[in-house]
Amino acid sequence: MTGTVTLSVTVGLDGSRESRAAAEWAAREAQLLGLPLKLVHVWVPVPAPMAQAPLLGAETQQHWSERVPREAAEGIRVRHPGLDVITEQLSGRPADMLADAAQDAELLVLGSRGLSGFGGFMLGSVGLAVVAHTERPVVLVRADQQAADEHETDPAGIPSAATPFRPVVLGLDIESPDEELIEFAYTAAARRGTSLRVVHGWTVPPYYAYGLSADLELHGALERAEANALTELLRPWRKKLPDVEVTAETHYGTPAGHLVDASRQASLVVVGKRIRRSPIGTHIGPVTHAVLHHSIAPVAVVPHH
Repeated sequence: MTGTVTLSVTVGLDGSRESRAAAEWAAREAQLLGLPLKLVHVWVPVPAPMAQAPLLGAETQQHWSERVPREAAEGIRVRHPGLDVITEQLSGRPADMLADAAQDAELLVLGSRGLSGFGGFMLGSVGLAVVAHTERPVVLVRADQQAADEHETDPAGIPSAATPFRPVVLGLDIESPDEELIEFAYTAAARRGTSLRVVHGWTVPPYYAYGLSADLELHGALERAEANALTELLRPWRKKLPDVEVTAETHYGTPAGHLVDASRQASLVVVGKRIRRSPIGTHIGPVTHAVLHHSIAPVAVVPHH
């Protein structure tokens, strides 16, 4: 990538309700970042025998594939005046095409169907594959996500996009903290003018585990040690970005449940994913996987080494 390349906020678009919600979120984020928005529409070519059918012919498919990004772009330009909107059409396997598109993006945004009956994501195979294999940040947005959901309710308790943003939540493992992950969360909070809530889950070494529940003093000592370690880890970041108010929490056990709970009052949840260069299988850690499926707020997955 040369220095003349302008990064964009890129969104995968397929005409579905979830991809339209993702495009709206991406448009708002592009405005916050001062970057262009790129709408990428991927279509899978119809097999030759099917292409002969009158309703599935090449011309019909091409018309539909051109219409989806064009109409989406027109709507976004009306709702977000001044935003530079670019459209791009690609043909091939959606997971591969979107992962490739992510390489030249500041971040890639994908939609996800909400689980019926309660909050959370239905992360399909395409989204899972893209998150697992790309080395750029990917944000997942629920189908029913609205701008007002990321903001505090107004004094009358009514959702409003005119009120301040809810906090950004960062899930952090202090055993292997990554600078890019922390910076992503801090800058996301800074550009929203909101606070950062850091959530860390901890467990004890196996040789402590037996009988720990009965030893409240030992449990308390370990908890204080974890809290102090988290405070020290964040100290240079507090100095570097003093305008961002930070709260830090340590919880015993896996952080997934605590992050999902925190997502109910968050504008964005930020989690990490370790980069593994194996071509076999998907590599998303259990905490990130759980958060992706159950978070109420949009989730940013930031790859790191």
